Amino acid sequence: MLSGRLVRRLVSMAGRVCLSRGSAGSATVGPVEAAIRAKLEQALNPEVLELRNESGGHAVPPGSETHFRVAVVSARFEGLSPLQRHRLVHDALSEELAGPVHALAIQARTPAQWRENPQLDASPPCLGGSKKTRETP
Repeated sequence: MLSGRLVRRLVSMAGRVCLSRGSAGSATVGPVEAAIRAKLEQALNPEVLELRNESGGHAVPPGSETHFRVAVVSARFEGLSPLQRHRLVHDALSEELAGPVHALAIQARTPAQWRENPQLDASPPCLGGSKKTRETP
């Protein structure tokens, strides 16, 4: 039997759009991605949370969870500057950003802003970023 609290939480979550794509567009979700999702849900109660693991497009081992793009739409962002919104996301994910996550692209929007443009931006292709690929003087 489900508790009343759990039922209310499930009903609340059912009204939101939550998408996730693992690396290379697969449906596989790793532990870091799952932690990011859970922490953003808890901290920001988003109406929309789109999370994309973009690690597969970078010079990292297969299966890595190091590069992410997130679109989070929350009423908590009303009246806040973009910097303040990013700080809320960074605060929620401080453990991941101090450890396994190397890069996090953030789109933090209010519900009205998302209705105007409901798309997750695309990241440019990785150029390698390694000093090995650059010529030294």
